[in-house]
Amino acid sequence: MTGIYDLIGIPFGYLMRLIYAIFKNYAVSIIVFTIITRLLMFPVSYSTQKNSARMTLLNPKLEKLKKSFASNPQRLQEEQQKLYQEEGINPMASCLPTFIQMFLLFGVLDVVYKPLTHILDMSRSIINAAMGIAGLDPSKTGLRGELKIMEDIAVHKSSYSSLGENFADKVYDFNEKFTIFGANLGKTPSLHPETWNKEAVILAAIPFLAGLAQLLYSVYTQMHQKKVNPAMQQAGGGCMNVMLYGMPLFSIWMAFTFPAGLGFYWIWSSLISFIVTFALNQYFTPERIKVINEKEKEKARIYAEKHPEKKTFMQKMLEQQAEMEKQQNGGSSKSANGNKVSRSEQNKQNRDKLKEARKRMAEKYGDEYDDNDEE
Repeated sequence: MTGIYDLIGIPFGYLMRLIYAIFKNYAVSIIVFTIITRLLMFPVSYSTQKNSARMTLLNPKLEKLKKSFASNPQRLQEEQQKLYQEEGINPMASCLPTFIQMFLLFGVLDVVYKPLTHILDMSRSIINAAMGIAGLDPSKTGLRGELKIMEDIAVHKSSYSSLGENFADKVYDFNEKFTIFGANLGKTPSLHPETWNKEAVILAAIPFLAGLAQLLYSVYTQMHQKKVNPAMQQAGGGCMNVMLYGMPLFSIWMAFTFPAGLGFYWIWSSLISFIVTFALNQYFTPERIKVINEKEKEKARIYAEKHPEKKTFMQKMLEQQAEMEKQQNGGSSKSANGNKVSRSEQNKQNRDKLKEARKRMAEKYGDEYDDNDEE
């Protein structure tokens, strides 16, 4: 697991080191870091909200399909996927920002846990030697080793003089700037600190502020969805409520589990996400999205004509679904009008045919026939 943190943390570490070299304050560096990463994600956010806005135009057609194939869920799903393909819309596009957010989280975690590596650019050999002085086993301390070194240097600075390169002075000076209003962001917030001092109060407040910022973003998102798509809001009310309250609670839990630097990042990440989402919602007016929708449909049509051999995401989904149905149904039969029937429907048809054959035989030979005998 630590290998994943190391891999993703390296590029984030370079970025954070550059930012810290300019601002010389860890809390300010996190804010700037969050703004830059959100700007890098802006094309993804733009594409996702454009896709979401275009989906609202499909609601009348989707509702019509639901009424037409209310008794045939399988056919309904096929027709919905065909509609998405014709419109050039990927209904799964909203999953990408969530994946990228988790990707960013791994990088931020590594930067928060390893400030000596990523920000002060110290070698692994020096850090391991410092762990030895602090009485830490590198194989057992996990990700918290560098934070524990900083805590120990704050108390026993002179013990590290043998490392040279002004190691103790650099770490001690950085530790003084690793704060927000005097609270060390390398410490993990707790509701049961040893002493309720100023630092403990600030650290305990960070998780709740992270949850509040996430709640603001969730409430706004849900209100906007209710405004533009009331039908979907009613259909997915339970799911929406889970997201509304689940994500803020998850944010609070995360912020109480990891160093305060992560919770501080989460606060600003949610606030900036809210600002970006609000701005894009104002940009994607109904009139503008209609124009964009026509352009996107035409673009998808031209691409399909130029590259007939290439399959779209929705085409692949349709083919995979058809293959799965073929495997599940085995030698599935068709009804008289050529439509596929399920295995249970085929069995019922076979039973009805058998009953009809026995009834005719009974009539032919003058025997009595009772349908109940077949049950």
